Amino acid sequence: MRIKDWDTNLKIRLFGEALMNITYWMFFPFLTIYFASEFGKEKAGLFLIISQMFSVLANLMGGYFADRFGRKTMMVLASFGQGVAFILFAFSNSPWLEIPILGFICFAFAGVFGAFYWPASQAMVADVVEEKHRSSVFAVFYTSINIAVVIGPILGTIFYVNHPFEVLVAAGVVCIFLSLLLAKQTRETAPAYKTDTNEEAVKWFSPVIKQVRDYQIIFRDKAFLLYIIAGVLVALTFMQLDMILPVYITETIQQQEMLSIGSWSLSLDGEQVFGIILSENGFLVALFTIIITKWMTKYKERNVFILSSIVYGFSMLVFGFTQSIWLFIIAMAIFTLAELMTAGIQQTFVSKLAPEHMRGQYFAAASLRYTIGRTVAPIAIPMSLWFGYQTTFIILALFAFFSGFLYYAMFKKAETKVIEKVELS
Repeated sequence: MRIKDWDTNLKIRLFGEALMNITYWMFFPFLTIYFASEFGKEKAGLFLIISQMFSVLANLMGGYFADRFGRKTMMVLASFGQGVAFILFAFSNSPWLEIPILGFICFAFAGVFGAFYWPASQAMVADVVEEKHRSSVFAVFYTSINIAVVIGPILGTIFYVNHPFEVLVAAGVVCIFLSLLLAKQTRETAPAYKTDTNEEAVKWFSPVIKQVRDYQIIFRDKAFLLYIIAGVLVALTFMQLDMILPVYITETIQQQEMLSIGSWSLSLDGEQVFGIILSENGFLVALFTIIITKWMTKYKERNVFILSSIVYGFSMLVFGFTQSIWLFIIAMAIFTLAELMTAGIQQTFVSKLAPEHMRGQYFAAASLRYTIGRTVAPIAIPMSLWFGYQTTFIILALFAFFSGFLYYAMFKKAETKVIEKVELS
């Protein structure tokens, strides 16, 4: 399905969200550095965990709100709320005012609004696109995000490092612009909401209670429970890209020469190096996702999951035992390979594991790998203070290696349920 044939809602979103994502990735990767410097590593880790807990709660309610109040309504309110939060964040660390705790509160609210935005945006695609074309539409939005991950950090190393106030204000203005664009140029796509006469169904927290009950049923599937636990450990590893890595690289590299040609040389500080390797990750993901996914389909899913965990662990060890720009770049390439090995098969695997009548619930529960992983991941920041960077990276590597063992146990447990089904198909 070509973009010119898309629904107008999606065309407007693609343009507006591309601007929003680029400005967001100009500053987001550097926020961990900011919080660690302002609050210290222990408090920064605790604060980030708290903010993620609010985002997890908002994510659980986001789908319900999108159905209850409409996709457009939630997207307009969420993007406007994010914009206001970013602008207040900018003024909390400005030439006129310096209140770091206000900045953290604004960051937490921005995360909550973001958690409200994305379920509505995903549902809107399902509303206006035929099922046979949805994968291609989602792929375009996914590619757009990865392009932003490439461009944003590079621009951030140029602008945010020296002008954080201006960049945060610009991000806020872009979010408010997106809100106005959605309000004026898009239409509501949600079907009419049917009110349940059951009192519990109309309570704002009812979606959370319902999902918890659904998870109780799903987690009786021992193989799937192992899949979730292993996924949390992997997430705890790869989400360090936004947590300990920016702090570690900034402290490790003060000013280091990257290239030298004759009398000309290029020297970078830690924040600039982190911006480069983050852009490297986005570039490699955008370039090689399809290629590596096709490559991985030639092998047994069990072996791919286990090997991905091992490669993740190895990348953590390389990161933890180097201080060279070029070795950081190599470590990121290894890290990205681990990410891409399972990127294309995870959803397929869940669909095989889930009973046909419960696939939606299984997919929702599978997302807990990321929500729990992101909630716990900030603990690595104070760990680096308690144990030192090298020991922390060793612990992260061990988590990744142990997830490989859990994947092995999972496939043994699910042998008749999954592997035989794959062989028959």
